[in-house]
Formats: sequence, C-alpha cells, structure tokens
Amino acid sequence: MSLAEVLAPLQQPLFTPLGTPVSWTEVLGFGTGALCVWLVARQHIANWPVGIANNVLFVLLFTQAGLYADAGLQVVFITLAVYGWWTWTHGGGPGSDTLPVRRTTRAEWTWLLAAGVVGTAGLTLLLDRATDSDVPFWDALTTALSLMATYGQCRKRLESWWLWIAADVVYVPLYAYKELYLTALLYIGFMTLCVLGLRNWSRDLAARQPLPVPTGAARQDAPVDATTEATAEATT
Repeated sequence: MSLAEVLAPLQQPLFTPLGTPVSWTEVLGFGTGALCVWLVARQHIANWPVGIANNVLFVLLFTQAGLYADAGLQVVFITLAVYGWWTWTHGGGPGSDTLPVRRTTRAEWTWLLAAGVVGTAGLTLLLDRATDSDVPFWDALTTALSLMATYGQCRKRLESWWLWIAADVVYVPLYAYKELYLTALLYIGFMTLCVLGLRNWSRDLAARQPLPVPTGAARQDAPVDATTEATAEATT
C-alpha cells in the first residue's frame, strides 16, 4: 500500500457547508491547531508534540490548496518544534528547568526584520516563477511572519504573540480566498488565543520583575545616626 493510499481517507470530504467540501485533514488540523495555541498560551510543554501533529496535517492540506510556501513552512515548523521543545525544558540556565519569558532584544529585532524582508522577497520571486501559485506575495509574507513568530515562541519572547497576530490578520482572508473556510475560522480563533497568550505571558513577565524601590524613601530599619540621637536627647 502506497503512502497516497494511506492518506487518501484523510482527504475525503467530511461535510459540505455552503457547497464547499471540508476534509478530515482540515477538521483535524482545526482541532490540533486550536489545542496547540491554547497550550502555548499556558506555557504547557505538550504544545510541541501537538503542534508537530498539526504541522503534518497542514502539509497535506496546504499542498492540496496550492499554498506551497505554507506547506513547506510546516516542515520547517516541525524542525523548529523539536528545537523549541528542547529549549523550553533545558534553556532556563543553571538551577532552572524551565525557560522564562523575556522581551525581544534590539539586536534580535534587527536581524528578525531583515530576515523577514529578505525572506518575503525571495519566496515571492520563487513562488511566482517556480509554482502555479496565484497568491505568491501573500503566501510568502505569512511564511516569513510565521517563521519570525516561531523563533520568538521557541525562545519565549513576549513579542512573538504580536507577530502571530500580524500573520493571522493576513491568514484569515487568504484562506477564505482559497475556500479553506474552516481553516480561516480557525485562524480567527487563533487571534483570540494569541491575545490570551499575550496577556498571560505579560503577567508572567511582570510577576518576575523586581519591584522598584522608591527613591528618597528611608528604610524603617535603618540605623539612627549617633549625633542626631545625642542632639535629640539634649533638647528633651
């Protein structure tokens, strides 16, 4: 039995809303994708294996829809998921078994933005010349944004949520245009979960930051100056 024959049942329509068939692949991708983002928002390590399953399903779905950059992106996601899985459990440094939430540094932003611009331009050119894609720029843009966001997720950078939100804003109309309506609906849900994740990670980051010490405030337990104490006694 060939791989195509094994995967054929997943590509069969499960139901047909508004005259558009929805396959098992899209339904399972919907479920695993929503679960993955919810787990990421809660900083649960299980998001990585669930995410890998979601990536495999989306490879099939996007190849069928002609979104070749998105299909190839899922393969990269699987590789990054293995890296992120290891980083979340081993990247906290000595004495810590978890990776803390941090902000993206200026240097990281510089090379991330540069890589995003170059990647979008290069993928657009490749998709336009080497495939039959009718949305080369938008496919390339979402791919670049998703890779930037995934890096931040692997390193637990707070701003990765903003990158995911930016990608989802483009993904929703793109998938609707390709008649992947359930997936478009999923990405609307993703945006909601991204807001939840941004809030949770922001709270976690704020909780670990030391409280500022008010300037000019005297400590109650500070020693009293001997000269001042003697002067006070002499005047009483």
